[in-house]
Amino acid sequence: MNNYEKSVYYTLVFGIKFEFQRLITVRPQITYYGHSCFSIQLGGKNILFDPFITPNPKASMVDVSTIKPDVILITHGHGDHIADVEAIAKQSNAQVIAAYEVTEWLSQKGVKNCLPMNTGGSINLGFCYVKMVKAEHSSSFPDGSYAGNAIGFVVNNSECCFYYAGDTSLTLDMQLIPLEFKLDFAFLPIGDNFTMGIDDAVKATKLINCKKVVGMHFDTFPPIEIDHKRALESFEKEGLSLILPIINQTIQL
Repeated sequence: MNNYEKSVYYTLVFGIKFEFQRLITVRPQITYYGHSCFSIQLGGKNILFDPFITPNPKASMVDVSTIKPDVILITHGHGDHIADVEAIAKQSNAQVIAAYEVTEWLSQKGVKNCLPMNTGGSINLGFCYVKMVKAEHSSSFPDGSYAGNAIGFVVNNSECCFYYAGDTSLTLDMQLIPLEFKLDFAFLPIGDNFTMGIDDAVKATKLINCKKVVGMHFDTFPPIEIDHKRALESFEKEGLSLILPIINQTIQL
């Protein structure tokens, strides 16, 4: 093998090795804390969604004091999505992103570093872009006061792109998402009663043109308990993948 051939050989070998390592290291790590609460390691940072942990008896094994995200994203003001925001935000000094009304409410409770947004807005956080998208759901604080509109998020960077729907019904607005983004996976509510159920979640998956879904907002309370076998089969027969996470479990997608 002459010097040129060696150069080509090592370029190919190390190029393949680098690409293989890149594919391994950029897969986001996702930890499930129950209900609709997830943390995601992305771009060297930790994003936490809708923290509802301490009031959830099924998440009693989770130590909230150890959760220290860089960013907290909140979809709406219901107690089962904001119960632990204040405590986690104060212990971590995380940037809290939510609808204007939610950030105002949190600021009055002494939470610093709040960033208000509204539907359709986007922001560059340095390690990722976040776009706030529409959700069809009510939104009020635990005292019944107005909490703005319920929303979802699309998070995107060079590693991956995903949709966190928040609490929502099936809506045709979902078909706008793939016009702008190519999703690697999505978090969709599947518990029915308060949000869309299994069948509508399958339809939503098609509207957003995404093959891989992480289920959320299920099994926490009796009205949203689901048949796991039927849920998995409903997605599988349409050529789609549904993941039903286990509380305190960390997975890679």
